[in-house]
Amino acid sequence: MFALLRRPSNHFHVLPLLRSRLLSSLTVTTTPSPPPPADPATLTSLILTSTDPRTLTQTLHCPTLHWTPQLVDQILKRLWNHAFKALHFFNILSHHPTYTHSLSSFDHAVDLAARLRDYKTVWTLVYRMKSLRLGPSPKTFAIIAERYVSAGKADRAVKIFLSMHEHGCRQTLNSFNTILDVLCKEKKVEKAYNLFKALGGKFKADVVSYNVIANGWCLMKRTNKALEVLKEMVDRGLDPNLTTYNLILKGYFRAGQTEEAWRFFLEMKKRKCEIDVVTYTTVVHGFGVVGEIKRARNVFDGMVKDGVLPSVATYNALIQVLCKKDCVENAILVFEEMLRKGYVPNSTTYNVVIRGLCHAGEMERAMEFMRRMKDDECEPNVQTYNILIRYFCDAGEIEKGLDLFEKMGSGDCLPNLDTYNVLISAMFVRKKSDDLFVAGKLLIEMVDRGFMPRKLTFNRVLDGLLLTGNQGLAKEILRLQSRCGRLPRQFKL
Repeated sequence: MFALLRRPSNHFHVLPLLRSRLLSSLTVTTTPSPPPPADPATLTSLILTSTDPRTLTQTLHCPTLHWTPQLVDQILKRLWNHAFKALHFFNILSHHPTYTHSLSSFDHAVDLAARLRDYKTVWTLVYRMKSLRLGPSPKTFAIIAERYVSAGKADRAVKIFLSMHEHGCRQTLNSFNTILDVLCKEKKVEKAYNLFKALGGKFKADVVSYNVIANGWCLMKRTNKALEVLKEMVDRGLDPNLTTYNLILKGYFRAGQTEEAWRFFLEMKKRKCEIDVVTYTTVVHGFGVVGEIKRARNVFDGMVKDGVLPSVATYNALIQVLCKKDCVENAILVFEEMLRKGYVPNSTTYNVVIRGLCHAGEMERAMEFMRRMKDDECEPNVQTYNILIRYFCDAGEIEKGLDLFEKMGSGDCLPNLDTYNVLISAMFVRKKSDDLFVAGKLLIEMVDRGFMPRKLTFNRVLDGLLLTGNQGLAKEILRLQSRCGRLPRQFKL
């Protein structure tokens, strides 16, 4: 991670929390170091801190370092938020004298390149997989299609699905359901439905196919269309399953049709459907979101009487709605009740409590819960850090937010796009030259990690740097903007 040095003022103001990283970055190793142990954390750190590609290649090609597909996959996962570094690592091992990449490692690399929208590299990897007779597999095409759809290229994603056989990968019912799901989750439901109608017969659409389309309409808050799909399913002689009913139930709540959802739930009970914990969790959350806390609690308490034990997800749903619609103290009472009954909270449980405390202005208690996570062997994740960073920045305590950001960079939990966006926005609050210099450094680091800032973000940072006389950094960001394909507007430097 780049050392985020605030631009020196007359009294040489340097962020203390970043000084050590700045000093360490000045040391460049020019001779090969002894081979590191085959440990994912150690090797990831080596890749991230390396400044000499030749030395890194020599180290990773060391004969005493035993590479396995599992080790490579673990490192690629750890480098997920460092896409360029991850692909560089993958490429170095592609030229290893004895090791050959596995299909799963190729899939990771394809996903990283597609996330960067580097489609040339994506297809180069696909052809390399083919030449090595490793694939591509249906999963490979699912990854590529999902990335194209999220980039606004849904038509291209459908063409990729239809051309799978040209790459030696036959389309199946499972791959058909996958492309439908990818389209629906990105809210391209009309396109998914048209594809379903055109090819459903060819692939012999099953309950999963119908569930995917019904869920897509529910995501769009069009429960009437989801019910039409349900009727069509029955007319085709297919029996809806519990998943079908649960997603319709959730669709009612999502569309704000609370009473319709309640009647549907009662009808499920009347017909003696095997209602599960997912059903109850959906109702608890659905009532809570609209502020009907008493009804949510009654359903929660009635679960056990009906012979269904709450899950951690059920507790999470109740705690979340209490934080949002009631008060955080009542949410913490449920949290403590959960512990007494032997449930082990997960990161989502802690995150909803931490968010509730932050929203109530209880920042120190929120930090206590973060420390408590570690004691319970539940490591804080990127969402935990983002919640705290956002609220510290909103409260004007930007240095505390940067402190947390620094801890992320030195551990296993790496920042994501939201982390950078929150911090860059915070740097404009005080309109200080030092803060805007940090915003520029954050933007550079953001791109180096494979994230694609919006053109608006580039322009905002450029404006700030130019207004405060940071000409050198502004020129660097202009070059970066061109490299990212975000065409810069005319600036006078």
